Amino acid sequence: MMKRMRWYNPDMPSRSRVYRTEAVILRRMNLGEADRILTAYTPDQGKLRMIAKGVRKPGSRKAGHLEPFTRAQLLLARGRDLDIVTQVEALETYPALRDDLVRIGRAAYVAELIDRFAVEEEGSRDLYRLLLKTYERLCSSDNPAAVLRFFQVHLLSNAGFGPELSHCLKCGRPVRAEDQFFSIGEGGVLCPNCGAMHAAEVQPITLNGLKMLRHYQRSTYDQVKDTLIRDRVQKEVDGLLEAYLQHILERSLNAAIFLRRVERMQRESEPPQD
Repeated sequence: MMKRMRWYNPDMPSRSRVYRTEAVILRRMNLGEADRILTAYTPDQGKLRMIAKGVRKPGSRKAGHLEPFTRAQLLLARGRDLDIVTQVEALETYPALRDDLVRIGRAAYVAELIDRFAVEEEGSRDLYRLLLKTYERLCSSDNPAAVLRFFQVHLLSNAGFGPELSHCLKCGRPVRAEDQFFSIGEGGVLCPNCGAMHAAEVQPITLNGLKMLRHYQRSTYDQVKDTLIRDRVQKEVDGLLEAYLQHILERSLNAAIFLRRVERMQRESEPPQD
C-alpha cells in the first residue's frame, strides 16, 4: 500500500504548540466549577486571554501565582479558542498593593487602563515596563497621585493619543505663556483666539495646568515625582486627563468609580485635624 506523502512548505510559518512568556495578570473571570479565564499583558504579544484549568480546585498549585496584579512567568499551550496555562511561576506579587481597598483600587485602575488600550498580539516593551514601574512606584511612593498621573500621560503617548501641548490645533501657532483652551475631542490645546471661536467644543486650561501637563509629558518620573503643585491645579489636570481618557475609550472606567468611592470613604473616616 502506497503511503501518502506529507508535503513541506518552507514558506509556511511554524508555531510551536508550547511557548513561554512573561506577563502581568490584569483580570480574571470564573468559568464552570473549577476553571478561570485570565487576561494578561505581555511585553511581546500584547494582551492575551487564556484559560487556567482546575485553578479553583482546593490545593491547586497555580492559584496563588495567577492573582490580578501579579507578574508571572507562564508556560502556555496553544488551544483552539484560548491558550492553556500549563505552568506558572510568580515573579513579583506586589503585596503592598493588596494592603487596603485604596491600594487595590489604584492597582485595578492601572490594570483596567492597560486592558482597554492594549491590543491583542501587538506587544510593547515600553508599555510593559511602564506597567511594571507603575506597580513598583505605587508600592513605595507617598505620592500615588503623581504615580497615576505620570502613568496616564505616558500611556496616552505610547498608545498614540498624546495630547498636543505646544501648538494650537487650529491655527498651528506656538502656544504663548497665557491661559489656553483644551479640546477633548481633538486632543490638544487651542490658543485664546481659536478657542473663543469654538467655545462649545473646548474647555479652559490655565497656564499652570498646561505647564504641569507639559512637565509630565516631557520628563522622567524622577523629574516629576517631587514637583510641588497647588491642589487646584492638580484637580484641574486630573479632571482633564480623566475626561480625555473617557472620550477616547467612549466609556467610564469601573475602577476609577471604585477608586473615587473608597478614597472618599477613607477621607471621611480620618479624624478631623485641629
